[in-house]
Amino acid sequence: MKRPGKCNLCNATFSKAAMTKHLKSCKQREAEASARRKKTMLFHLLVEGSGMPDYWMHLEVPADATLHDLDSFLRDTWLECCGHLSAFTIEGISYAYAPQKELGDKSMKVKLGKILAPGMKFHYEYDFGTTTELTLKVVEERGGEKGDEPVRILARNEPPQIACESCGKIATQVCSQCIYYEKAWFCDECAAEHECGEDMLLPVVNSPRVGMCAYTG
Repeated sequence: MKRPGKCNLCNATFSKAAMTKHLKSCKQREAEASARRKKTMLFHLLVEGSGMPDYWMHLEVPADATLHDLDSFLRDTWLECCGHLSAFTIEGISYAYAPQKELGDKSMKVKLGKILAPGMKFHYEYDFGTTTELTLKVVEERGGEKGDEPVRILARNEPPQIACESCGKIATQVCSQCIYYEKAWFCDECAAEHECGEDMLLPVVNSPRVGMCAYTG
C-alpha cells in the first residue's frame, strides 16, 4: 500500500510526488531561508529505494559536503548492518567506499558541488552481496544556511503498512530467507509458527533494506 510522507518543516502530509512540489514553496522553508544571514549553496535531493519506491526521503545537503558525508548518512539512517562496502555511480563513474584505482574507482572524498547539478540522477549501492540499491535525483540547488549536521531530512515516507501473509494483520516480522521466494511477512503470532525459525526473522522497519542480511533498523 502506498503511504504518504510528512514534511519535517511544517508537518504537512503529502504523497511522494506532491512533496517534491511542496518543498519548493514550503512557507516554513522560505521563512528559514529569509532569516539566514550567511548563505551557502544547498542541494535538494530525492532518494528512494530502487524497485521499492514507497521508501523515500527528501534531503538537503550543502554543496561543500562530500559523497562520504552522504554515504555515512544513508548508512546511519537506512542501511548499516555489518559494515559492508558501498559505492555511488555518477555519470558512469564509480565513487567507492574503498576505491580500487585499478578498476577505475574514485574516492568518495569529493565535494557534491563539483559533481552534481540540478536534474541529475545517480545511483548508490550498499553491500555487494545482499545489495540494497538506491536512486537519487538532484531536485534543485538553492541558497541557504547549512545546519549542524551535513545532511538534513526535509521529508520522509510514512512506514508502509504490509499485511501478514497468513492472517492479514499488520506484519511486524519478515523472514530473511523467504523474502526472495515466497510468503515472508508475518505478525508476531504467525511468525512464531513460521517453519524457518526465529533466527531467520527480522523486524519490519521503514527502510528499503528491510528483511535483508542482518538489518534491524
